[in-house]
Amino acid sequence: MNGNLMSEGLTLMVLGMGFVFIFLLFLVFATGLLSRIVGRFASFEEAPVEALPSHNLKNGEINPELIAVLAAAVHRHRSAIAK
Repeated sequence: MNGNLMSEGLTLMVLGMGFVFIFLLFLVFATGLLSRIVGRFASFEEAPVEALPSHNLKNGEINPELIAVLAAAVHRHRSAIAK
């Protein structure tokens, strides 16, 4: 009886793993097919890159308030990680 139970368990395991493997293969092929279909009908145009805001700074000028805010944010982030 114990050998029969082991044989049934092994058969069930192989069938289950086989169905999962076949399903995953189907999923990979379906995803690839849908990707090709979407790529054929959709046009992917790059959006124009807008210039970053200058924050009213002259070239090379450093805003001390911005530096202080950035330093405080980095300090708070690092202290939260250390806890």
